[in-house]
Amino acid sequence: MNNAFQYSSIEIWLLDDDDIVRSTTAQWLRLSDYEVKEFHRAQDILNNFQSGQPCIIISDIRMAPMDGITLMNECLSQEKELPIILITGHGDIDTAVNALRDGAFDFLEKPFDPNRLIQTVEKAVQLRKIQCQHAGQSQYLGDLHGLEETIIGQHEQITRVRQQIHTFASMDTHVIVYGKTGCGKELVAKALHDCSPRKTRPFVAINCAAIPTDLFESELFGHEAGAFTSANKKRIGKLEHASGGTLFLDEIESMPLAMQIKLLRVLQENQLERIGSNDTIEIDLRVVAAAKNDLQTLENFRQDLFFRLNVSQIHLPDLRNRGSDIPLLFEHFCRLAVQERGGDFRPLSPIDHETLTLYGWPGNVRELRNVALRYALEPNTSVAKILAGYQAQDNIDTLTPLPLSVKVQEFERSLIEASIRQQKGNIQAVLEQLQLPRRTLNQKMQKYGLNRADYLE
Repeated sequence: MNNAFQYSSIEIWLLDDDDIVRSTTAQWLRLSDYEVKEFHRAQDILNNFQSGQPCIIISDIRMAPMDGITLMNECLSQEKELPIILITGHGDIDTAVNALRDGAFDFLEKPFDPNRLIQTVEKAVQLRKIQCQHAGQSQYLGDLHGLEETIIGQHEQITRVRQQIHTFASMDTHVIVYGKTGCGKELVAKALHDCSPRKTRPFVAINCAAIPTDLFESELFGHEAGAFTSANKKRIGKLEHASGGTLFLDEIESMPLAMQIKLLRVLQENQLERIGSNDTIEIDLRVVAAAKNDLQTLENFRQDLFFRLNVSQIHLPDLRNRGSDIPLLFEHFCRLAVQERGGDFRPLSPIDHETLTLYGWPGNVRELRNVALRYALEPNTSVAKILAGYQAQDNIDTLTPLPLSVKVQEFERSLIEASIRQQKGNIQAVLEQLQLPRRTLNQKMQKYGLNRADYLE
């Protein structure tokens, strides 16, 4: 799997003008497998830092000539989301608390417990990975062109699908596309058509499961006026309309057996007759058929039709097996929603990112697109809350439950959000109501994407 947007290594930029403290802290971090770059002057960090750098900064506050607060403000002016951890002595607690309000990720009071250091750094690193991944995704989406703009993803199976589309499009043969509901089978069929010499001719899509049995023949073959009671005028069928282009037969396993026989005859002879007519019409068809299960193993699907269609196959993976493509596709759908309906793009919080990757996505890309639309249009909601709402509204047994860790975090987020709203953004009142230390509340608000300013009245 291609992890183009996964930053496995986030550097720790450690700043302290005390050589002993700096080297000791660096040793603790390296023993926990972090890559550490040491600095003894703030200006050296500013000379090396640029927005998007895969790093976090740990800085002492009291230094000369530039102190840690000034450094923080300079760095945050370039990238306001950069995680910065401040190290402070007892006399600088008020300064550190104010720094949290101004954008610091956290602060550690000297002398600090090495375990506390590692825990804080781990949270900051995870956040930075998500930020860097988001930046990489945004650049990738902005640079898309051609087929990559239609079939989006970096997973190796999706890369293979794009390669197969390029290969099969020019071969002008029938293709079977396999994939579960919501995986994008029609999207692939349309891409095959658009990349083929037939692209200037019609692309005709039929959902075989949606056509009543008694209307199937008329829908495919058309009819002459007076062919049956309700046939008031001549009608061109889908097969004839698609001639020269591509016919997409979705859920072809639902096609009645009688129609399978007639379709096979059309594909063998490249001609058809409308209902009520004896005239033969020559047609030129390319068929892309889509199915959820292997057609060769189905008792109600004719083997001779399967062999006629089975020249080439494309298999689409379930979304849950596409790993890093999930946040990428989510961002793509969010940006489309914002472009079409207005609003601002809202990056994922750590809990939303975790929810996306842990959820099983039984509805595949179609379900992801719907959740992204809700997320983009409802600024005060979260991915977990949207999915929990789907669970409550739908009693289908096959729905994938939310992981326990996500449920716990979403419950915690809802309690904190409710308190901030009730107290109208008064953080001191929230602290007293929830009985939380200020540092803990700040961390959780940052984790859950809660901003005090959104609740002021």
